[in-house]
Amino acid sequence: MRLDAAQLARFHEDGFLILPKLFSVAEVELMRAQLPALFAQSCPENFREKGSGAVRTAMALHRRNEVYARLVRHPRLLEPALQILGEDVYIQQVKVNAKEAFSGEIWQWHYDFATHHGEDGVPQPRALNLHVFLDEVNEFNGPLVFIRGSHKRGPVRTSLDTVTTSYPLWTVDNVTVTELVTEGGFVSAKGPPGTALIFGDTLVHGSSINMSPWPRRIFSLIVNPVSNALTREKRPDYQHHRDLTPVVALADDCLFTGVAA
Repeated sequence: MRLDAAQLARFHEDGFLILPKLFSVAEVELMRAQLPALFAQSCPENFREKGSGAVRTAMALHRRNEVYARLVRHPRLLEPALQILGEDVYIQQVKVNAKEAFSGEIWQWHYDFATHHGEDGVPQPRALNLHVFLDEVNEFNGPLVFIRGSHKRGPVRTSLDTVTTSYPLWTVDNVTVTELVTEGGFVSAKGPPGTALIFGDTLVHGSSINMSPWPRRIFSLIVNPVSNALTREKRPDYQHHRDLTPVVALADDCLFTGVAA
């Protein structure tokens, strides 16, 4: 799958691209069916909310489950990433971010490169985040909110927040967020299950709590050029993988018939 010229232009201008219904209902149902067993595991890869104890983030899924081992090699995710980056990539991080009904916590205003650079020593903000909605994402259940065009500023100042939620995060201060929103405005990334998102490493984004009776689970694959790999092993391997083998796409029907390489 390749992006057309208009999609590429939109990505570079806005810092993100929304691809509605990129995956079918059957494919999403298969992905979703894997989650109860994965979330039930007691392991450090599963980060849990401070209050409810529900899984907030489940990491390294491709090492724990065969369906996700194939999903990280899916051509509908990898081929657009390779088209944008123009070189081999490795699998940097794999997770599902979950917001349980009525209790899902916020993600503060942040951009991913602050963590990738500050914690992992990634030299340049070239990693791409590739998302797939596993549930409908609407205005009530904590959608991602992007600040359009905020990537054009490059890395803005951040500070490490270890208090607000169970997941430490390098966050952007309110003054900077206000400036960025004045320039670009908010965009709420919503859509049906199977919708995909692509966004870059310096795009400022966040999400509110889930006050609805509907869960909101989003699959996330971060890929990074092999030439831009981590230089520091401060975080555990499940938060930034050490295997720099270039990832190769499988067949388009790999979720049902493929075998991970």
